[in-house]
Amino acid sequence: MKQRLLGWGKQLAIFLLLAFIITAVVDVWRGKDFLKDNVPALVGTTLSGEMVDIAELSKNKAVVVYFWATWCPVCSFVSPAVDTLSAYYPVVTVALSSGEDLRVKKYLQHHEYSFDVISDENYDLGSDWKIKVTPTILIIKDGEIKWFTTGFTSLPGIWWRLMMS
Repeated sequence: MKQRLLGWGKQLAIFLLLAFIITAVVDVWRGKDFLKDNVPALVGTTLSGEMVDIAELSKNKAVVVYFWATWCPVCSFVSPAVDTLSAYYPVVTVALSSGEDLRVKKYLQHHEYSFDVISDENYDLGSDWKIKVTPTILIIKDGEIKWFTTGFTSLPGIWWRLMMS
C-alpha cells in the first residue's frame, strides 16, 4: 500500500509539473503580441459608481485585473475564483462587449458575483489593451504588469501569481 501511495504521489508531482510547463508555454505563445511596456492607462468608473485608476490602486500592492465577458464560456469557470479573491485582494474587472450596464449588473446578480466591474460595452479598453482572449488576467503592481495569463486558470493559479508579485 505504501509503494502504491508513493507511486501515485510521484505521478501527481509529474502531472503538476507538466501542467505548469504547458500553462507557461501557452501563456508565452498567447502573449507574444501583448503589450508589456508602455501599457495604456486603465481608468474607468465601475458599475457601482467608483472611479478606478489601476496605476494609483497598484502602488505598493498587487492588483488583479480581469478582462472577461458574459458570453465567454471559460469565464464562467474562472469568475468564481476571481470573485473569491476579491474578498481578500484588490480586484478590478472589465466586462468586454457584454452589453449595456443593466445587462451586466443582472448577470452579476444572477451569479452572485461581488467583484467591481468596469463595463467596456464598445471594447474600447479591450482594444487599447490588445485583449484577444477571454479571460485575460493580469497582476499589476506599481503600474507594471508582473504576470499575465489567458484562458482557464484556477484560484491557486491566480493566488500563486499574486504571491510571486
